[in-house]
Amino acid sequence: MRRIAISVAASTMTLSLSACGALGVTGTSSEASPTKGNDITVGVLMPEKTNTRYEEFDYPIIKAKVASLTENKGKTVYANGEADPDKQADQMQQMIDDQVDVILLDAVDSHAIAEMVQKAKDAGIPVIAYDRLAEGPIDAYVSFDNEQVGEVQGRSIIEALGQDADTSDKIVMMNGSPTDPNAGQFKAGARSELEGKVTIAESFDTKGWSPEVAQANMTEAIAKIGKNNIAAVYSANDAMAGAIIKALEDEGVTDLPPITGQDAELSAVQRIVAGEQYMSVYKPYPQEAEAAAEMAVAKIQGKDIKFDALASDKVDSPTDKDISAQLVPVVALTKANIKSTVVADGIYKVSDICTSDFKADCESIGLK
Repeated sequence: MRRIAISVAASTMTLSLSACGALGVTGTSSEASPTKGNDITVGVLMPEKTNTRYEEFDYPIIKAKVASLTENKGKTVYANGEADPDKQADQMQQMIDDQVDVILLDAVDSHAIAEMVQKAKDAGIPVIAYDRLAEGPIDAYVSFDNEQVGEVQGRSIIEALGQDADTSDKIVMMNGSPTDPNAGQFKAGARSELEGKVTIAESFDTKGWSPEVAQANMTEAIAKIGKNNIAAVYSANDAMAGAIIKALEDEGVTDLPPITGQDAELSAVQRIVAGEQYMSVYKPYPQEAEAAAEMAVAKIQGKDIKFDALASDKVDSPTDKDISAQLVPVVALTKANIKSTVVADGIYKVSDICTSDFKADCESIGLK
C-alpha cells in the first residue's frame, strides 16, 4: 500500500467517468429515491486567478456538466477567492446563507477554511473538496494524484540531465504555497526522485503561488549559486516557471537549464515548443471537473451507488480519516506528446499554440 503525504491509500487510478458504465452504474433515477430532483444549485468556490485553469477550464466544465446531468434545470453559482482566505470564507458564508444544495470547494487555505466547512455541515450542505484537500468534515474529495505530480516532475529533471547527472549537479526547488496541502505533496514526490541523485542547493516555499515571489527567490538563488552552476530548476507550476525563466534571462542566462512546470497553461506549452521550458504536468481537467460535478449531483440526489463508485479511493486529512475520494493520474507534457494530450483532449487547438511567434518551432517538431 502506497501512502502519500496526506495518507492517501493506494489508488488503482483506473476508475474514469466512462468506467461507471462498465460497473453498471448509470446514475438513473431508479438507483435510489433522490433527496432532490434536477432543480438544484451547486456552489463552486475556486482559489485564485494567477493560475488561469480555474476560470478557463475547471469552472466552465463543471457548469456544463451540472447542466447536462440535470436536463438544464440545475444551476451553478461561482466565486473566486483570489488567493485571499478571508474573502473565500465570506464567499462560502454567502453560499450557506443562500442555501445552495452542495458546495464544491477549492480552498485558498485548507486549514483556515475548516470552520466554514463545519458551518456548511451544520446547515445540512455537503462539501466536496476539489483539487485541494480542505480540512473539516468534507463529504468527499476529487483531485489528481499529487505525489505522482511531483514524481513526474522530479523524474523529468533526471531524464533531462541524462547519463551525466550526478550529485554534483545543483538544483533549485521552487515549491508552491505553504497553505496549499497539494504543494507539500508535489515537493515530497519530487524529492523522492531527486534526493541522492542531485544536490538540492536552494529550496523555497512560494507564498500564494506568486510568480513575483518566485522571480525574487530565483534571483536570490542565482546570486548564491552562480548563474552557470544551476543544472535544473524544479518549478511546481507553470506560472512560476515563466517568472523563473525571466529571472534567469535578466541575469544574462541564454542557455536555459531544464525547468519543470505544472498545469499545461498555454504560455507554458508555447515555451515548451520554443525550448525554454522543459516540461509541464498535464492534468486532464475534464475528467477531474466532470467527476466533481457527477459527485455533487449524485450526492444531493441521493444516488449513493453512483457516488460511491466515483469516490472509491480513500484519503486522510489532518482533521478527518477515510474520506471518500477520486484520484486522477497525470501525464508529463513535453514536445513529444503535445498533440496526443492537450490537443487531442480539446484543451487547445494547434492554431492556439502555433501562433506567428511559434510557427517555426512548431514546424520543427512536426506540430501542425
